[in-house]
Amino acid sequence: MRPFIRSGCRALLMGLALLLSTPTLAKPPIVAAASSLQAVFPRLAEAFEAETGESLRVNFGSSGNFRRQIGQGAPFELFLSADEAYVLALHEAGRLVDAGRVYAEGRLVWLQRKQEPGRLPSEEDPLAAVREAVEAHAAGEGRARIALANPEHAPYGVAARQTLAHAGLWEPSEPLRVLGENVAQATRFALSADTRGGLVAWSQALAPAVAARSEFVMIPTEWHRPLVQRMALVKGAGETARAFYAWLQQEEARLILADYGFRIAEAEPR
Repeated sequence: MRPFIRSGCRALLMGLALLLSTPTLAKPPIVAAASSLQAVFPRLAEAFEAETGESLRVNFGSSGNFRRQIGQGAPFELFLSADEAYVLALHEAGRLVDAGRVYAEGRLVWLQRKQEPGRLPSEEDPLAAVREAVEAHAAGEGRARIALANPEHAPYGVAARQTLAHAGLWEPSEPLRVLGENVAQATRFALSADTRGGLVAWSQALAPAVAARSEFVMIPTEWHRPLVQRMALVKGAGETARAFYAWLQQEEARLILADYGFRIAEAEPR
Protein backbone atom coordinates (compact mmCIF):
# COMPACT_ATOMS: atom_id res chain seq x y z
CA MET A 1 0.00 0.00 0.00
CA ARG A 2 2.82 2.38 0.75
CA PRO A 3 3.90 2.86 -2.92
CA PHE A 4 0.34 3.81 -3.76
CA ILE A 5 0.18 6.28 -0.86
CA ARG A 6 3.45 7.88 -1.92
CA SER A 7 2.21 8.05 -5.50
CA GLY A 8 -1.04 9.66 -4.42
CA CYS A 9 0.77 12.24 -2.33
CA ARG A 10 3.03 13.12 -5.25
CA ALA A 11 0.03 13.53 -7.55
CA LEU A 12 -1.70 15.76 -4.98
CA LEU A 13 1.40 17.92 -4.55
CA MET A 14 1.85 18.22 -8.30
CA GLY A 15 -1.79 19.25 -8.68
CA LEU A 16 -1.46 21.92 -6.01
CA ALA A 17 1.72 23.23 -7.59
CA LEU A 18 0.02 23.44 -10.98
CA LEU A 19 -2.98 25.22 -9.46
CA LEU A 20 -0.80 27.76 -7.66
CA SER A 21 1.31 28.40 -10.74
CA THR A 22 -1.70 29.05 -13.01
CA PRO A 23 -2.14 32.83 -13.45
CA THR A 24 -5.35 34.27 -11.99
CA LEU A 25 -7.58 35.90 -14.55
CA ALA A 26 -7.68 39.64 -13.90
CA LYS A 27 -11.09 41.06 -13.11
CA PRO A 28 -12.36 43.95 -15.26
CA PRO A 29 -11.53 47.34 -13.74
CA ILE A 30 -14.16 49.24 -11.80
CA VAL A 31 -15.03 52.67 -13.16
CA ALA A 32 -16.54 55.30 -10.84
CA ALA A 33 -18.95 57.16 -13.12
CA ALA A 34 -21.15 60.16 -12.39
CA SER A 35 -24.87 59.37 -12.54
CA SER A 36 -25.27 61.76 -15.47
CA LEU A 37 -23.48 59.05 -17.50
CA GLN A 38 -25.90 56.29 -16.55
CA ALA A 39 -27.71 56.30 -19.90
CA VAL A 40 -24.67 56.68 -22.16
CA PHE A 41 -22.12 54.52 -20.37
CA PRO A 42 -23.47 51.15 -21.59
CA ARG A 43 -23.01 52.33 -25.18
CA LEU A 44 -19.47 53.48 -24.42
CA ALA A 45 -18.56 50.22 -22.72
CA GLU A 46 -20.11 48.14 -25.51
CA ALA A 47 -18.20 50.03 -28.22
CA PHE A 48 -14.95 49.77 -26.26
CA GLU A 49 -15.38 46.03 -25.75
CA ALA A 50 -16.23 45.50 -29.43
CA GLU A 51 -13.00 47.23 -30.41
CA THR A 52 -10.63 45.85 -27.77
CA GLY A 53 -12.24 42.70 -26.37
CA GLU A 54 -11.89 44.16 -22.85
CA SER A 55 -14.83 44.53 -20.45
CA LEU A 56 -15.48 46.98 -17.64
CA ARG A 57 -17.37 47.18 -14.38
CA VAL A 58 -19.04 50.43 -13.38
CA ASN A 59 -20.46 52.03 -10.25
CA PHE A 60 -22.76 55.03 -10.74
CA GLY A 61 -23.19 57.67 -8.09
CA SER A 62 -22.68 61.29 -7.14
CA SER A 63 -19.27 62.72 -7.92
CA GLY A 64 -18.85 64.13 -4.41
CA ASN A 65 -19.37 60.72 -2.85
CA PHE A 66 -16.87 59.18 -5.26
CA ARG A 67 -14.32 61.81 -4.32
CA ARG A 68 -14.65 60.78 -0.68
CA GLN A 69 -14.51 57.05 -1.47
CA ILE A 70 -11.44 57.34 -3.70
CA GLY A 71 -9.78 59.47 -1.05
CA GLN A 72 -10.38 56.62 1.39
CA GLY A 73 -8.84 54.04 -0.94
CA ALA A 74 -11.87 52.58 -2.75
CA PRO A 75 -10.74 50.17 -5.51
CA PHE A 76 -11.70 52.28 -8.51
CA GLU A 77 -9.27 52.57 -11.40
CA LEU A 78 -10.90 55.41 -13.37
CA PHE A 79 -13.02 58.33 -12.14
CA LEU A 80 -15.47 60.03 -14.52
CA SER A 81 -16.69 63.05 -12.58
CA ALA A 82 -19.52 65.46 -13.39
CA ASP A 83 -17.51 68.29 -11.79
CA GLU A 84 -13.85 68.73 -12.51
CA ALA A 85 -13.27 70.23 -9.05
CA TYR A 86 -13.53 66.76 -7.46
CA VAL A 87 -10.90 65.35 -9.82
CA LEU A 88 -8.56 68.27 -9.24
CA ALA A 89 -8.95 67.91 -5.46
CA LEU A 90 -8.03 64.21 -5.62
CA HIS A 91 -5.04 65.06 -7.78
CA GLU A 92 -3.88 67.57 -5.19
CA ALA A 93 -4.28 64.86 -2.55
CA GLY A 94 -2.01 62.54 -4.53
CA ARG A 95 -4.65 59.93 -5.32
CA LEU A 96 -4.57 60.18 -9.12
CA VAL A 97 -2.04 59.53 -11.85
CA ASP A 98 -2.35 63.16 -12.98
CA ALA A 99 -4.93 65.92 -13.26
CA GLY A 100 -6.78 64.02 -15.99
CA ARG A 101 -8.67 65.51 -18.89
CA VAL A 102 -11.99 67.25 -19.53
CA TYR A 103 -14.18 64.87 -21.52
CA ALA A 104 -17.44 66.82 -21.82
CA GLU A 105 -19.63 69.63 -20.57
CA GLY A 106 -23.13 68.83 -19.34
CA ARG A 107 -26.41 70.70 -19.62
CA LEU A 108 -29.28 71.17 -17.19
CA VAL A 109 -32.96 70.85 -18.16
CA TRP A 110 -36.37 71.22 -16.58
CA LEU A 111 -37.96 67.74 -16.91
CA GLN A 112 -41.57 66.74 -16.30
CA ARG A 113 -44.07 64.01 -17.13
CA LYS A 114 -45.89 64.25 -20.45
CA GLN A 115 -49.08 66.12 -19.68
CA GLU A 116 -51.78 68.08 -21.48
CA PRO A 117 -50.55 70.55 -24.14
CA GLY A 118 -49.40 73.93 -22.87
CA ARG A 119 -48.10 72.89 -19.47
CA LEU A 120 -44.43 72.61 -20.42
CA PRO A 121 -42.65 75.90 -19.62
CA SER A 122 -41.30 77.91 -22.52
CA GLU A 123 -37.62 78.39 -23.33
CA GLU A 124 -38.04 82.05 -22.35
CA ASP A 125 -39.31 81.10 -18.87
CA PRO A 126 -38.11 77.53 -18.16
CA LEU A 127 -38.80 77.79 -14.41
CA ALA A 128 -42.42 78.85 -14.79
CA ALA A 129 -43.61 75.54 -13.35
CA VAL A 130 -41.50 76.08 -10.22
CA ARG A 131 -42.93 79.57 -9.78
CA GLU A 132 -46.48 78.27 -10.23
CA ALA A 133 -45.90 75.51 -7.68
CA VAL A 134 -44.47 78.00 -5.16
CA GLU A 135 -47.42 80.36 -5.62
CA ALA A 136 -49.95 77.53 -5.33
CA HIS A 137 -48.34 76.26 -2.12
CA ALA A 138 -48.30 79.78 -0.63
CA ALA A 139 -52.03 80.05 -1.39
CA GLY A 140 -52.73 76.70 0.29
CA GLU A 141 -53.54 75.00 -3.00
CA GLY A 142 -51.34 71.94 -2.74
CA ARG A 143 -47.72 70.93 -2.45
CA ALA A 144 -46.33 69.88 -5.82
CA ARG A 145 -42.77 68.68 -5.32
CA ILE A 146 -39.72 69.96 -7.21
CA ALA A 147 -36.95 67.41 -7.71
CA LEU A 148 -33.21 67.98 -7.89
CA ALA A 149 -30.03 66.16 -6.94
CA ASN A 150 -28.54 66.88 -3.52
CA PRO A 151 -26.27 69.91 -3.99
CA GLU A 152 -24.11 68.80 -1.07
CA HIS A 153 -22.37 66.23 -3.27
CA ALA A 154 -24.02 66.12 -6.73
CA PRO A 155 -22.76 68.62 -9.37
CA TYR A 156 -26.11 68.76 -11.14
CA GLY A 157 -27.69 69.54 -7.78
CA VAL A 158 -25.29 72.45 -7.41
CA ALA A 159 -26.27 73.69 -10.87
CA ALA A 160 -29.97 73.31 -9.96
CA ARG A 161 -29.48 75.35 -6.78
CA GLN A 162 -27.64 78.06 -8.70
CA THR A 163 -30.41 78.11 -11.31
CA LEU A 164 -33.16 78.48 -8.72
CA ALA A 165 -31.17 81.19 -6.93
CA HIS A 166 -30.71 83.04 -10.23
CA ALA A 167 -34.50 83.17 -10.60
CA GLY A 168 -35.09 84.11 -6.94
CA LEU A 169 -36.71 80.73 -6.26
CA TRP A 170 -34.20 78.91 -4.07
CA GLU A 171 -35.59 79.97 -0.70
CA PRO A 172 -39.28 80.07 -1.76
CA SER A 173 -39.04 76.52 -3.14
CA GLU A 174 -37.56 75.07 0.08
CA PRO A 175 -40.77 73.36 1.32
CA LEU A 176 -41.32 71.80 -2.11
CA ARG A 177 -37.86 70.43 -2.83
CA VAL A 178 -37.20 66.69 -2.85
CA LEU A 179 -33.55 65.73 -3.13
CA GLY A 180 -32.17 62.73 -4.97
CA GLU A 181 -28.93 61.12 -3.82
CA ASN A 182 -27.72 61.71 -7.37
CA VAL A 183 -29.10 63.07 -10.63
CA ALA A 184 -30.41 59.66 -11.76
CA GLN A 185 -32.54 59.38 -8.61
CA ALA A 186 -33.62 63.00 -9.02
CA THR A 187 -34.84 62.11 -12.51
CA ARG A 188 -37.00 59.32 -11.09
CA PHE A 189 -38.39 61.72 -8.50
CA ALA A 190 -39.12 64.33 -11.22
CA LEU A 191 -41.39 61.85 -13.01
CA SER A 192 -43.28 60.61 -9.95
CA ALA A 193 -46.99 61.28 -9.56
CA ASP A 194 -46.73 63.86 -6.74
CA THR A 195 -43.92 65.88 -8.33
CA ARG A 196 -44.36 68.79 -10.74
CA GLY A 197 -40.99 68.08 -12.34
CA GLY A 198 -37.31 68.61 -11.70
CA LEU A 199 -33.97 70.07 -12.68
CA VAL A 200 -31.83 67.23 -14.02
CA ALA A 201 -29.16 66.36 -16.57
CA TRP A 202 -30.01 66.63 -20.26
CA SER A 203 -28.34 63.23 -20.72
CA GLN A 204 -30.96 61.71 -18.42
CA ALA A 205 -33.78 63.31 -20.38
CA LEU A 206 -32.44 61.76 -23.61
CA ALA A 207 -32.36 58.22 -22.22
CA PRO A 208 -35.01 56.24 -24.18
CA ALA A 209 -36.87 55.00 -21.10
CA VAL A 210 -37.15 58.56 -19.75
CA ALA A 211 -37.85 60.24 -23.09
CA ALA A 212 -40.82 57.93 -23.70
CA ARG A 213 -42.75 59.44 -20.81
CA SER A 214 -41.39 62.93 -20.33
CA GLU A 215 -40.76 66.30 -21.90
CA PHE A 216 -38.19 68.95 -21.11
CA VAL A 217 -36.95 72.46 -21.73
CA MET A 218 -33.33 73.60 -21.65
CA ILE A 219 -31.96 75.80 -18.86
CA PRO A 220 -29.72 78.65 -20.11
CA THR A 221 -26.08 77.89 -19.42
CA GLU A 222 -25.48 81.35 -17.99
CA TRP A 223 -27.86 80.63 -15.10
CA HIS A 224 -25.36 78.32 -13.40
CA ARG A 225 -21.67 77.54 -13.28
CA PRO A 226 -20.56 75.40 -16.25
CA LEU A 227 -20.82 71.65 -15.71
CA VAL A 228 -17.28 70.81 -16.76
CA GLN A 229 -16.83 67.03 -16.53
CA ARG A 230 -13.31 65.71 -16.02
CA MET A 231 -11.91 62.18 -15.85
CA ALA A 232 -8.67 60.79 -14.44
CA LEU A 233 -6.94 57.51 -13.71
CA VAL A 234 -6.56 56.48 -10.09
CA LYS A 235 -3.04 55.53 -9.01
CA GLY A 236 -2.49 51.83 -9.57
CA ALA A 237 -4.85 51.69 -12.57
CA GLY A 238 -4.26 48.69 -14.80
CA GLU A 239 -3.86 48.36 -18.55
CA THR A 240 -7.58 48.02 -19.36
CA ALA A 241 -8.51 51.16 -17.41
CA ARG A 242 -5.70 53.05 -19.12
CA ALA A 243 -6.85 51.80 -22.53
CA PHE A 244 -10.43 52.90 -21.83
CA TYR A 245 -9.23 56.31 -20.64
CA ALA A 246 -7.35 56.75 -23.91
CA TRP A 247 -10.29 55.44 -25.94
CA LEU A 248 -12.67 57.96 -24.36
CA GLN A 249 -10.59 60.71 -25.96
CA GLN A 250 -11.12 59.30 -29.45
CA GLU A 251 -13.70 60.34 -32.03
CA GLU A 252 -16.02 57.34 -31.58
CA ALA A 253 -16.46 57.99 -27.86
CA ARG A 254 -16.94 61.71 -28.40
CA LEU A 255 -19.71 61.08 -30.93
CA ILE A 256 -21.51 58.73 -28.54
CA LEU A 257 -21.32 61.33 -25.76
CA ALA A 258 -22.68 63.97 -28.13
CA ASP A 259 -25.68 61.73 -28.89
CA TYR A 260 -26.61 61.98 -25.21
CA GLY A 261 -26.43 65.75 -24.96
CA PHE A 262 -22.87 66.23 -23.79
CA ARG A 263 -21.02 69.14 -25.31
CA ILE A 264 -17.65 67.86 -26.35
CA ALA A 265 -14.75 69.66 -24.75
CA GLU A 266 -12.07 71.28 -26.82
CA ALA A 267 -8.85 69.28 -26.94
CA GLU A 268 -6.56 70.08 -24.02
CA PRO A 269 -2.80 70.29 -24.41
CA ARG A 270 -1.18 66.99 -23.45
